[in-house]
Amino acid sequence: MKEESIIKNYELADDNVLDNTIRPECMDEYIGQKDVKENIRVFVQAAKMRHEPLDHVLLYGPPGLGKTTLAFIIAHELGTNIKTASGPSIEKSGDLAAILSSLEPGDVLFIDEIHRMPRYIEEILYPAMEDFSLDIIVGSEGNSRNIKIDLPPFTLVGATTRAGDLSSPLRDRFGIINKLQYYSVEELTDIVKRTARVLEVEIDEEAAVELAKRSRGTPRIANRLFKRVRDFAMVDGNGVIDLAITKKALDRLQVDQLGLDNTDRDLLHAIITKFNGGPVGVEALSSSIGEEVTTIEDVYEPYLLQNGLLKRTSRGRVATEKAYELLGIPYKK
Repeated sequence: MKEESIIKNYELADDNVLDNTIRPECMDEYIGQKDVKENIRVFVQAAKMRHEPLDHVLLYGPPGLGKTTLAFIIAHELGTNIKTASGPSIEKSGDLAAILSSLEPGDVLFIDEIHRMPRYIEEILYPAMEDFSLDIIVGSEGNSRNIKIDLPPFTLVGATTRAGDLSSPLRDRFGIINKLQYYSVEELTDIVKRTARVLEVEIDEEAAVELAKRSRGTPRIANRLFKRVRDFAMVDGNGVIDLAITKKALDRLQVDQLGLDNTDRDLLHAIITKFNGGPVGVEALSSSIGEEVTTIEDVYEPYLLQNGLLKRTSRGRVATEKAYELLGIPYKK
């Protein structure tokens, strides 16, 4: 049924989300994002003391930083159920009505990629968020009528990699807005060691640090690389993840010391060699390397910008002197 396909704990590919076995279940197990975590802890506790639903929460930031995990933890800390959906899957008003009418008092509704919801769906969501009511029109033209449905109090947790794509009316209806930041090497090291404990894999400190350094500040990537290094340790070693097997595996995966992969290097190389270092528009860049525009903007650009390898100007993307040095290409101003 359509409702069952929308209201589910949907699973993406192994490279995209943490396995349920290694996903933290409570706030104390959640590593990193200290300020966000502590603030949400206070808001959750205050809501429970008042016996009220938690204000609606918007989590934004680059992919893989733990937005979905944090949504599940919020539901766990509130002691309520969570139901999940993705923005693109809510195509009709009936889809949204099916989701909202299934909620119990105090439930958490998590909508991933909320920026991809159609605008007319957003407008239906406004009264649901503000007044816990749903106004929908049923029937065909000339025989339509308005139906108002009272909803139980609930908390909407929205996640997006593109907060700027949200309309102002929708964004303003979130009482709690948090931006998730890239993780430090120390935090990622702790995440890798926790994953190793949960999966019962032995890893030494140097190997955990090396994995953390090459994980682009992102827990999802750290855990993905951990699993691949574990494979090499089992096949080419004795099952123990040490520094030597970690470097061997990551080199085979072509992940360099900065955590850059082939696509990162192809992107920088294209700007330098095909477009004279830039500026170049993202559409032209997308065509030249065969990647989607949204993938470039959401996955690759943020990390390259943060590391000073790329600049965004009003005229387009520009490779920095550091990018030339990384690729071993003489720099020309």
